[in-house]
Amino acid sequence: MSAPLVLASASPRRLELLAQIGVTPDRVMSADIDETPLKGETPRLLALRLALTKAMAVDAPGGRGLAADPVVAVGRRILPKAETEAQARACLALLSGRGHRVYTAVALKTPAGDARRRLVETRVAFKRISSAELEAYVASMEWRGKAGGYAAQGLAARFIMSIIGSYSAVVGLPLYETANLLEARS
Repeated sequence: MSAPLVLASASPRRLELLAQIGVTPDRVMSADIDETPLKGETPRLLALRLALTKAMAVDAPGGRGLAADPVVAVGRRILPKAETEAQARACLALLSGRGHRVYTAVALKTPAGDARRRLVETRVAFKRISSAELEAYVASMEWRGKAGGYAAQGLAARFIMSIIGSYSAVVGLPLYETANLLEARS
């Protein structure tokens, strides 16, 4: 029998994604950490740090802690998890008509207290978003708390021209890498 699994996220999307690979966490807890990028931190390093910090913050004596975090970036510019309409508009205006990258890290804290982690880089290309489409999307409120101000699995799917890499990573949890981490011996 494997050690209990605690998911360090209250995201319903991550629970749905885990269910797709037949995984049900024993417990869910939100890891409340400061997600502000450090000075000079690249999008790739930010994603890795956030996932690792969240996994290690899980209170799971004798168990495993699983965390993932996507970071949306245009070049080295890290886009926020939009919390205001102004942030959502700014993110979508920047993404409109161009490509960007989503760096999604997943980390697993083992029962021994060490951690394993993986990073997935996915390229996403957006169509040019009209002002009417932008306003309709902002009005939907779907962007709230989403990296880069959009949810690929929702209404923003209409903006995505292509994805090169892992769709599940863009949604918030790279399933292939997660399954491999969970199946590895502790």
